[in-house]
Amino acid sequence: MQGITIGGLRRFNLIMGGLHLAQATIMFVLATTVIQSISEFTPTITQFYLTFNQETQSLEVTSRNLFELPFGLLVALFLFISAAAHALIALPKKTQAIYSRDLEKGINQFRWFEYALSSSIMITLIATLFGIRDIASLILIFLVNSSMNLFGLVMEQLNVGKEKKSIVWGPFVWGSIAGIAPWIAILLYMFGTGNFDMVPWFVWAITGTYFVAFNTFPINMALQYLGVGRWKNYLYGERVYIVLSLVAKSVLAWLVLFGAMQP
Repeated sequence: MQGITIGGLRRFNLIMGGLHLAQATIMFVLATTVIQSISEFTPTITQFYLTFNQETQSLEVTSRNLFELPFGLLVALFLFISAAAHALIALPKKTQAIYSRDLEKGINQFRWFEYALSSSIMITLIATLFGIRDIASLILIFLVNSSMNLFGLVMEQLNVGKEKKSIVWGPFVWGSIAGIAPWIAILLYMFGTGNFDMVPWFVWAITGTYFVAFNTFPINMALQYLGVGRWKNYLYGERVYIVLSLVAKSVLAWLVLFGAMQP
């Protein structure tokens, strides 16, 4: 698309970073001073382990509380990280040069590292909201989700300069499979009782929003590598990534934040 330039994308990143920063600041204030129910929502993270029972002469599963998760602050951190990533691309001369050079090759390494961190924080928060409070499970969810995004980076690294017919789709497929894993765990908790009519509205809203957001990013990547319409220009797909990032993250962050206020 002729109207999109690398310089224009840097300015666009700066604008979007400002919008992320504004929302993150509002969320931070709400979570610390204004809405008490958010600041009070601090799920207890536990650790399960085996102990030997002398009386029964058997191993038994037991648990201990590790810490309380500052839920509202971490939702704000999710957007602060996104704002920082946009600023990193748009402001320092050195990273501007890297961003410009990478876009010319058809890659944006900053995007995938930021997604690997910010989206992994969000999926971990969603997991705790749905009842997953075991530290081992949360660590696995965080790392698997990070791996999903890093597969996206490998996808771009492997296909720099390749024609459509020679694109390597392996990282795209493996990343998609990895991205499903955290949601299998979440859905097991969500539907554990079998009483679907008892699932609160915000749970359905979060699930639906994340499902749509989850699919729009790989669809955008697929359109880029298939060279469909405007996506023949890598810069158009990059602009779509930036817009999707703001819209999806904003809607999801507010849903999750106010989900913490529900009984």
